[in-house]
Amino acid sequence: MFSKHIILAALVLSFVAVVSAETFFYEPFHAGWEKRWVKSKAKDNYGEWKHTAGEWYGDAEEDKGIQTAQDARHYSISAKFDKVATCRGEKPLVLQFSTKHPQNIDCGGAYIKYLPSGVNQEDFKDDTEYRIMFGPDVCGSATRRVHFIFNYKGKNLLWKKTLPCETDQLTHIYTAIINPDASYEVQIDGVKKESGNLYDDWDFLAPKEIPDPQAKKPADWVDEKEIVDPEDKKPEDWDQPKYIPDPQAKKPEDWSDEEDGTWEAPQIPNPDYKGEWKPRMIPNPAYKGEWSAPLIPNPDYVFDENVGKYNDIEYAGIEIWQVKAGTIFDNILVTDDIDVAREQAQKVVERAKKEKEAFDKIEAAKRQKEEEERKKREEEEKKRQEEEARKKAEEAPAEEKKAEHDEL
Repeated sequence: MFSKHIILAALVLSFVAVVSAETFFYEPFHAGWEKRWVKSKAKDNYGEWKHTAGEWYGDAEEDKGIQTAQDARHYSISAKFDKVATCRGEKPLVLQFSTKHPQNIDCGGAYIKYLPSGVNQEDFKDDTEYRIMFGPDVCGSATRRVHFIFNYKGKNLLWKKTLPCETDQLTHIYTAIINPDASYEVQIDGVKKESGNLYDDWDFLAPKEIPDPQAKKPADWVDEKEIVDPEDKKPEDWDQPKYIPDPQAKKPEDWSDEEDGTWEAPQIPNPDYKGEWKPRMIPNPAYKGEWSAPLIPNPDYVFDENVGKYNDIEYAGIEIWQVKAGTIFDNILVTDDIDVAREQAQKVVERAKKEKEAFDKIEAAKRQKEEEERKKREEEEKKRQEEEARKKAEEAPAEEKKAEHDEL
């Protein structure tokens, strides 16, 4: 009987856990997605969006997302959650979405901004305040990273860590997990790439300690790592001229000292020349290391247990600039259930395997076509050259006859 009660209690707890797990927002971009998304009117030249799975995909319907469709444009679009999300509440907050760059991206953002309640979606633009920004950004070879930015007291705090993003032409899914205890994890394609603590990896707070501004380096502090070796002496035969007369040179036989002046052999580099002598350096026995002021408690440091805590995240917004359009956004998920996010990510990863197979076939076909076209061009060029040679051969006898006639 006792064991039955334990089993029943476990089932109840399991049921409560499942029921209490929430998905605040999920957008697979199926038919009707336009009704959930609002295009910004803050500018009149925002780029247009296209609903597509692209040229290659794992599933023609499931892989449909929204694609940037015009080059060199800003894009701004947002959607409201089904329920307001909380970050660093009693449960984790999971931010997850997939991107694909079939255009072979060279410069463009592919991140999402998570916005607070009360946002005017039609006025959503680059300086609209957000709570968190997460996702890949590419611009040339200098910027190829995953952004993870928190807004704190009006300032957007950059992630101290650098995580490279994916830049190929296939779908990849990005996941950020922010836990109640301020720990976090970032995954790409379901694989952990980075983790840490909000307090360590963002500058939410002033440093606990600072160099003492009143401290001065002692007058007798020695910070020269090396000194001249007092025992080192310059060798007696060190000093030699840089150039010497060429011993192989001979005065020309027709040289006249009276007319040409005194003959001097040309100068050549002296093989015995060693350059300027410098005494060798040795470790300084009095060296104390590089001086730095001692640390003291920072009077401006104030601990805040609420860093990264938000109770008003209610919109997902895509506000980006792209030089070469073509990026596809899909599978946007905001939840407090890590298992739900993991399951969804795995589905995307599995479809991406089929997508890669399709991509490889298309690329192979392109290479085959290019090779066939190359061979065709070579054959045409060969025929052209043969035809030119034939014509020249036919014209040669006629020219010879004409030359003979002219001689007569």
